Amino acid sequence: MPQIIPTAEPFFFLGDTSQPACLLIHGFTGTPKEMRGMGEFLNQHGYTCLGIRLAGHATDPEDMIRSRWTDWVASVEDGYQFLRGTTDNIFLIGLSMGGILALLMSTRLVPRVKGVIAMSTPSRLPTDYPIWFLELISSVMRYRPKSKEPPGSGWFDKVAYKDHVAYTKNPVRSTAELKKLILEMRVALPKVNVPVLLMHSKDEKYILPDNIEEIHQQLVNTLDKTKIYMTGSGHVLPRDASREQVFKSALEFIQRVNLQK
Repeated sequence: MPQIIPTAEPFFFLGDTSQPACLLIHGFTGTPKEMRGMGEFLNQHGYTCLGIRLAGHATDPEDMIRSRWTDWVASVEDGYQFLRGTTDNIFLIGLSMGGILALLMSTRLVPRVKGVIAMSTPSRLPTDYPIWFLELISSVMRYRPKSKEPPGSGWFDKVAYKDHVAYTKNPVRSTAELKKLILEMRVALPKVNVPVLLMHSKDEKYILPDNIEEIHQQLVNTLDKTKIYMTGSGHVLPRDASREQVFKSALEFIQRVNLQK
């Protein structure tokens, strides 16, 4: 088994088993560390929290290139089935690609999840090349820079960025898989029928804020959908400067939905 990058391990915090559990899903090229602080916060309020490691992540970028979008779906399903050992009431909480997976899997997991929290979630990629083109060039261009800006420039909390753990470049082949996953989510959005909380930063410069509007508009089959805009934060909402507001908003959503029959 590939060695996991130190501090990027999956986590499990057992809480009150009479309360819902939370499945926390990190982003594209990211690690469970992105979600650990949120998991610790929710666990302090009594909730069992599992932070999974998506296939091919938190080890070596070559592992990610070998992974497919269906492997990431399987990682979420494995985590969900693990949590079913504690409760049938499970919230899916995802960042970026984790948000895509949370929204998609809310329509596929049985019994259905209690609710979804999706943060900084893309409805499309910033540079939206065709899948066939990405797959074609991936044999000669294995990696692309994440941004034209210097690393960490999108972060507001520079101290938090210093110990952020993620792959430094985007595997091109994996980007094609991400686009396939986005297309799967788009098809699924009108089928989502559980409460959804969407969070995005107005200061986000990677996945622009209009992505949240596109997702919100497609959630036509849920009567409970909320969107919250943050400021003073970049893409990685659970770790950047607005994280306390993010955590509290997530907690309030979980508490409110849990009271519903």
